[in-house]
Order: sequence, then C-alpha cells, then structure tokens
Amino acid sequence: MTKFLDLYSLPPLLQTLQLVADPITFLDRCARRFGDTFSTRVLGWNSPPVVFFSAPAAIAEIFTTQADCLALGRVTHPFRPLVGELSLIMQEGKPHQRQRQLLMPSLHGDRMKFYGSTICTLTRTEIAHWQPGMALSIRPIVSAISLQVILRVVFGLAPGQRYEHLKQHLSELLEAITAPLYSSQFFFPQLQCNLGRWSPWGRFLDKREQIDRLIAAEIGDRRQCSEMTRGDVLELLLTAQDESGEAMSDTELRDQLMTLLLLGHETTASALTWAFYWIHQQPPVEARLRQELEQAETPEAIAQLPWLDAVCKETLRIYPIALIAQPRVVRKPVQIEGRLYKPGEVLVPCIYTAHRRAATYPNPDQFRPERFLQKKMSPYEFFPFGGGSRSCIGAAFSLYEMKLVLATILQTYRLAPAHTTPVRPMRRGITFVPSDNFRLRVVA
Repeated sequence: MTKFLDLYSLPPLLQTLQLVADPITFLDRCARRFGDTFSTRVLGWNSPPVVFFSAPAAIAEIFTTQADCLALGRVTHPFRPLVGELSLIMQEGKPHQRQRQLLMPSLHGDRMKFYGSTICTLTRTEIAHWQPGMALSIRPIVSAISLQVILRVVFGLAPGQRYEHLKQHLSELLEAITAPLYSSQFFFPQLQCNLGRWSPWGRFLDKREQIDRLIAAEIGDRRQCSEMTRGDVLELLLTAQDESGEAMSDTELRDQLMTLLLLGHETTASALTWAFYWIHQQPPVEARLRQELEQAETPEAIAQLPWLDAVCKETLRIYPIALIAQPRVVRKPVQIEGRLYKPGEVLVPCIYTAHRRAATYPNPDQFRPERFLQKKMSPYEFFPFGGGSRSCIGAAFSLYEMKLVLATILQTYRLAPAHTTPVRPMRRGITFVPSDNFRLRVVA
C-alpha cells in the first residue's frame, strides 16, 4: 500500500507553506520517508489530495491515460495574465491539439538548422568583451543571450528601435516576475488590483500594454509583407494553417509568442548556468568536453556531439528546469499502479524526485554524464520538459540552444571557478539556479 497517511497529520496550510518555502527540501524529505508515491495536501486550507509520483511505471500511466479522465483544472491559471487566454498552455482537448500541430513544425527537425548560426553569432557578440582575469556572474550573461535568441529567432526582430524597446520591456518584466513579492500577485487574484502605475498590478498592466503594442506592430508589419524569407518562428506561424485551412488570429499569435518567451527564456538560462557550474566542478568532464568540441565547427556538428549531449542531459537531470511536470486533475476515476484515484484528486509527475530515484540513477546526487551514454533513458525515467500530450513544445529547441551557447563559449574561452563558498540551489521564478555567489573567472 502506498505510504502517505502520516503526511496527512500535518495541517494542509503547514504542508503548503513548507512546499512553497523550500520545495527541494520538502520533496527530498517526502521521497526519503514515503518512497516513490506520496500524497500531500499542499493547495491551502481545503486542499484536495495532491499525489506525487516518481516511478517510471506510474509516470507512464499518467502520461498515457486518456485525456477525458484527467484535466488541467486551475494549475495554469497564474500564467493567464502573462500569456493570455489563447495560449497553448491554457488549452485542453481539440484546441490544444490544434495549437500543438500549428507550433510543432517551427521548433523541430530541419527548421532548427536555420537558427543555429544566429544563436552562435549572438553568443559571440555577447561575450566579445571578456578579458583574462575577469570574474563573471554567468546567469545574467546567458539570460541576456537567451532573450536575444527569442527576439531574433522566435519574434524575428531585426536590430533597431522596436527590437531595443521590446528587449528593454521584456527584460524588465521577466526580471520582475522572478521576485517572490511581485510574482505572488499572479497566484492570488485578490492582489490583482489596478490602483494606478504606482501599484504592483498597475505597473504590470502598464508594462504588458507596452509589450503588446510592440508585438502587435510587428505582427501587423509582417502581415503586410508579401515576401516570407526570414525563416523565423513568427513567419512560420503567420503562414501555418490547421486542417480546416484556418490560420492564427493576431491575438492567438501574440499569446503563443508570449508563451514561448515565458517558458523558453528563464528555463534555458537556468539550465545553462547549472551546466557551467557542473562542468567547472569536474576537470575530467571539462577536459573530455573540450577535446570533443575540437572536432566540431558547425552548429549541426555541435548538436550531434555525444558527450556534449550527455553533459546537457545530466545537467537537466540533477537540477531540472521545473521540479514537476504538468499536474493532472482527476476528472473520472482512474487507476494508477493498481490504486484508484477519485475525481478532484491531483496527480503530479514529479520530475525532481524521478530524476533522483536511486533505482533509476545510482548515486543520484553525483554529476555523471556517462549515464546517458551507457543507457538510453525512457521518456518516463527522464522527462525534464514534461511528457505526454502536455510536454513542452520547445523542448528540442531549448536543448539545441543550450548545446550551441555552451559550445560557443567553451570554444572561445577557458574558465575556472572563482567562488570560495559553497554554491546551493536558489529559487528564481519557476526554476532553481546556482546561488548568487557562483562565479567563473576568465583564464584565457
């Protein structure tokens, strides 16, 4: 029988506060005490049972269960003010399938080859001023690169006034929403009071309006352009049609662009920061990576390097960009691993605990990229971008960008740790990053 009853002895509000205050410690403690499956009440006073799963068999059942048995519920509602009503992550059923089909071609397969040189060029430009002896805070650097990649590759903006204005407004918004006090208003509707530009919600609405005007102007200009030659994501979405021949509206385009921005910016930057940390913690890992990078000169060749791929995947395993995959709310009674779950219960595939499961990953706290060369992990053992019909639409692009940015920097400079105190995971928005004391020094 699943061990979960003891956790119910804690009041729901206390469980909620523990999870919010320190989710990594909370999940580690629960996994050690209760095993692969444990049930909590972490959604406030009247929380329904929220059940976390780590075992591959259970994850597989959740990801493959018929959609009519499971629903999103309210789990995506905090994102609505940012991404809009028509965003992919707000949809279910046929509307969700339609949008995935429209978005997928622009972010997968051969299309990514068009983006590779741009990603490498933007990275070289951002790091061109580095000099030997400089101490670097890596996260802001890779965050700036990631934002520029989205503006150039996704939005298709060329450098100019609109590009600079949108970069400034988006950078300010993205920085603000990672702050705990500012971001709390998205989770508590009662805080969403517009009391003018001096109030937190008023400032958010004003910033969102400025961003929306710039995006609308770009969409309008692109619709009037008779030639489609840029090959960026926006251009492909402008020409995409569903099975009935219907294209996306301007509002739908705006919402998808904001979704790709919100879910693809900070997450990729966080993963890159961890990659630089782990690589420079283990000289043999770095030496093998540098040796492999000597053999690759083009983005396509870099993307195929096996040790680089393993390093990136191990980075995403040990501290995934999100601790959990998309929670599912039980709509109809459903069995997972022989246990019946009733309507209203929330099922959570837990990426963090699944990726640190000793039965799947021996010595899970150790950074060992060779795991991914020795064994091909199933999508129920390794799922840093979620899984099933709710997997991240930009997973392939994010991994591709991660490899190219990492490779470009390592091919240009040699770096060494510059911090003297232990580095710990620190919450930043929906992700966890190395604490602010993490620094690298330019050696050559």
